[in-house]
Amino acid sequence: MTREEAIAFLEYAGKTDDNSFPTLEATIACALHDVPFRDASPVRQLVEDAAKRLRERVEKESPDEALTETMAGDFRLNGDLLNDESTVGADIIDVTESRRGLSALLVILYLEAARRAGLEAAAVDFPGHVLLRVETPDGPVALDPFSQGRLVLPSELTRRALHAGLTLHVADRLDLLMAPISERQAVLRLQNIIFARAMQMGEYELAERSAYRRALLDPADHRPWLDVATARERQGILHGAMAAIAHARELSETSEVSTAYSLHKLRLRLN
Repeated sequence: MTREEAIAFLEYAGKTDDNSFPTLEATIACALHDVPFRDASPVRQLVEDAAKRLRERVEKESPDEALTETMAGDFRLNGDLLNDESTVGADIIDVTESRRGLSALLVILYLEAARRAGLEAAAVDFPGHVLLRVETPDGPVALDPFSQGRLVLPSELTRRALHAGLTLHVADRLDLLMAPISERQAVLRLQNIIFARAMQMGEYELAERSAYRRALLDPADHRPWLDVATARERQGILHGAMAAIAHARELSETSEVSTAYSLHKLRLRLN
C-alpha cells in the first residue's frame, strides 16, 4: 500500500458509521501511512489465529480469562516497558512482529479478536491508559493488555483514577471509569498518543501525519486540523499551517477566536 492509498482508505473509513468502522484495516492503514509498502498480512493472520484460539478457549473459560490466556499467553502480546514514553509500540505491523506495544495499540488487537470470537468487549479511555472492558456473566470487568491482560480490580481502578488527578466523587464511580468508547475513538486515541509523544520528541513530521490521520478518520472534528497546523508551524511550513487552520475554521465556529489569533500570528511571521 502506498501512502496515497493509505490516505484514500482512511478517508473512506472516516465516512463510515461507528457500527461499520473498519478498525483493524484503519489501524493498518495508519501504520502504512507512516511507512508504506510493508506487508500487513502477518497482522491479519495474527488476529485470525487469535480469534480461532479464543473460540476454543471460551468454551471452557470465562470471557476475560479466555482473552488473557489467548492474547497474552498463547500469542505473547504485552506492554513495551522499555519504550513506554516513545512512539515505539504504536505501529501495528511492528507490534505484530515484536509482540510488544502500547496499551492503546494492544487494545485494538484484543478488540478485533474478541469480536471475531463473538465476545462483547470495548476500549475504555482510562486516565493515562487504555483498558479493555469485557462483558462476562457476572458483569463487566476491566483488563489491562499492557500488563499481560491481567484483571484490574475496582479498587485499583479507583486508585489509578485518583493518581491521575480525578476527584474522589468521580474516581469511585465505576460506571464512569469503565465507560466504553467506540472503536473509532480507540484508533483516534492511538493517533493522539503518537501526536503528543512525537511533538515532545521533536519529530514534527510524524506528529503532522498522526494529526492528519485523525482529521481523516473524524472529518467533523476541527481539533485535528489545529494539531496539523501546530506541527507544520514547528517545521516552518507556514502556508501549510495557515491552510490547516482554515480547515479548522470551516468546521467549527466555536474555534473562531483562537484560530483567528493563530492565523494572525502566522501572517506576521510570513511578512
